[in-house]
Amino acid sequence: MIKSSKVKTLSVVATIAAAFGGISAAGQAQIVKIDGSSTVYPITEAVAEEFQKAKKGKVRVTVGISGTGGGFKKFCRGETDISDASRPITKKEMEDCKAAGVAYLEMPVAYDALTVVINPKNTWAKSMTVTELKRMWEPAAQGKITKWNEVNPAWPNAPIKLFGPGADSGTFEYFTEAVVGKSKASRGDFTASEDDNVLVQGVSRDVNGLGYFGYAYYIENLNKLTAVSIVSPAGKAVPPSMETVVNGTYQPLSRPILIYINAKSAQKPEVKEFVQFYNKHADKLVKEVKYVPLPARAYTHNLETLGKMRLGTKFGGGNKVGLTIEDLMKMEAKL
Repeated sequence: MIKSSKVKTLSVVATIAAAFGGISAAGQAQIVKIDGSSTVYPITEAVAEEFQKAKKGKVRVTVGISGTGGGFKKFCRGETDISDASRPITKKEMEDCKAAGVAYLEMPVAYDALTVVINPKNTWAKSMTVTELKRMWEPAAQGKITKWNEVNPAWPNAPIKLFGPGADSGTFEYFTEAVVGKSKASRGDFTASEDDNVLVQGVSRDVNGLGYFGYAYYIENLNKLTAVSIVSPAGKAVPPSMETVVNGTYQPLSRPILIYINAKSAQKPEVKEFVQFYNKHADKLVKEVKYVPLPARAYTHNLETLGKMRLGTKFGGGNKVGLTIEDLMKMEAKL
């Protein structure tokens, strides 16, 4: 289950373990430091909890949620061992890491259906085209598109209340690129937060609310939200689901989510063991937190990447909008 407050990190778990003698008498537990995406957080949190149990207090795993961009800033300064990312590393981040001497391994760990949500009492916008979403979110909409009927004349003359991730969020970057056509190109007059639970609360409390975030947070709040189906080029309204992500029909909002491992950190036994544990248990834990696991061969490939220390990224410093799981696997096969 996803915690109601993601601000609380897993270091608290380790502190409790220490209080009961789980950590060595010297108090020198090994530490694995992780930060980054709030979207990837539920998976990494679940893995960290199980790993800490298996290590019986000998290893602490701290998981922060400063957003994909915020996480990469820390990662490229060498402050963290692993960075959670809901989009691939950018060219600028690649340059920052290189300048700081930080080499890294890249591992896709799951697929997400980036989900647009509305209030359950909203009866008019249960499906939307990408064009309608663009009209609502593009920079030119700021101060001009303020009512539902200004997006679609069939919708009511009522104010739109928008909620979305902050600028450091990989979800923000992916959504703007997929919908608006340019990463970070968005109107600014909306309620922004790196904590997806804040966005859930905003939409659930306002009949005119609309927001977007990872699929897991929608599933965790089914009683509070309605997911918007996205109209495909063929004219079919496709809802977000594990099935539509797997079969490639939920587009363009299906995306891989990833972890990046500092190459020097990967030489540490505690980090190496954590990454191995992550990939060996990913299928089960990814499903538990309601994301879509990758095929088994993807996790085997990740373990080979760790064993052979294959460095760098397969994405060339940018998002690949509309990438299906099968497309991703073909990219993996080229290595």
